[in-house]
This record gives sequence, structure tokens and C-alpha cells, in this order.
Amino acid sequence: MTLSWDLALEIFGLILGLIYLWYEYHANARVWLVSVIMPIISMWLYYRKGLYADFAINIYYVAIAVYGYLVWTFKREPRNDDSAKKVVITDASLEILSGCAIACASLWYGIWYVLVNYTNSNVPVADAFTTALSIVALWMMARKYTQQWLAWMVVDAVSVSLYIYKGIYFYASLYAIYTVIAWFGYVKWRRLRGVK
Repeated sequence: MTLSWDLALEIFGLILGLIYLWYEYHANARVWLVSVIMPIISMWLYYRKGLYADFAINIYYVAIAVYGYLVWTFKREPRNDDSAKKVVITDASLEILSGCAIACASLWYGIWYVLVNYTNSNVPVADAFTTALSIVALWMMARKYTQQWLAWMVVDAVSVSLYIYKGIYFYASLYAIYTVIAWFGYVKWRRLRGVK
């Protein structure tokens, strides 16, 4: 049996995904460095499987990886005493979560519309949903909001079914692991904040 190019990339993507998850779980800025490489691999696979929204979001992933790295390593938040501190893990306010929900719903509709009218996608609802929520979740991650883990739990669970349907089995396995680890990540980030 020969290893196809797609399968080799899928396995390499799985390995990178596990490394990514390790760094994200530990709130390590290196997560963003892996976030530059992994999307390039994913773009190839998603395009070949007709997951056009997943393909397109990986362009965003590369851009947000640069933003996230800069925020996590260089961004300073002002304090009352005029000194500065690094951006820390925190809970998003109700106002921010409401904005995220509105952004997600708007993106979902817009992406779905494009997929239905301009592509041959046979999974426009699920592809648009996981893409829209991923855009929001990744922004939340860059801002170090603990709720990003809950958003990823939903994205990952839906992605498992989507990737099985599309025959991307290693990525389905990766996202099944992501789904479970997302819960533990949420608990860990709350602990890192000092919340039980």
C-alpha cells in the first residue's frame, strides 16, 4: 500500500494539531507559530474535499495567528496605576459574548449564502456553521477569553461528523480529541485564572 499525498498531509496535520492543542491547553504563545503552518496543510485537504468555507477560513487562521502571537507576547493592558501588564486569561463579558453571538450568526448566514450560490458544496449549512463559529472562537482565543474553549467544543463536535462524511478520517479523529480536550482546556484556563 502506498501512502497518498493527501493521506500523508492528513497525518502530518494530525501531528501538528496535537502539538497545537498542547500549546493552547497550556496557554503557550507557541500555539500561534503552529497556527501558521497547519492552515496551509488544511487548505489543500479541504479544497480537495469540497469544504470551501473551511478552506477559506484557513487564510483567516494565518492572519489571526500573527495577531494572536503579537497580542500574547507583546500586548499590554493599561492598569489603574499607569503601569502595564500582559493580556491575561479572563472571562468575556455578557456584552462581548452577545457581540460574538451576533457576529457568528451573521457570518454563518453570509458564508452559507456564498456556499449555496457560488459553489458546489453539498454541506453548506455545517461548513458555514463551523467556519463562522471558528472565526469567532479564534478571535476569543487571541483575546484569552475562557469561553473560547466552549465555542471550540461545539465546532469540534460538529466537525467530527462533517469530516467523517467527507472521508477525512484522521482529521475526524483529531477533532474528536479536540472536543474532549476543549472541556479540559476550559477547566484548566479557569484554574489558571484562580476560578474553581
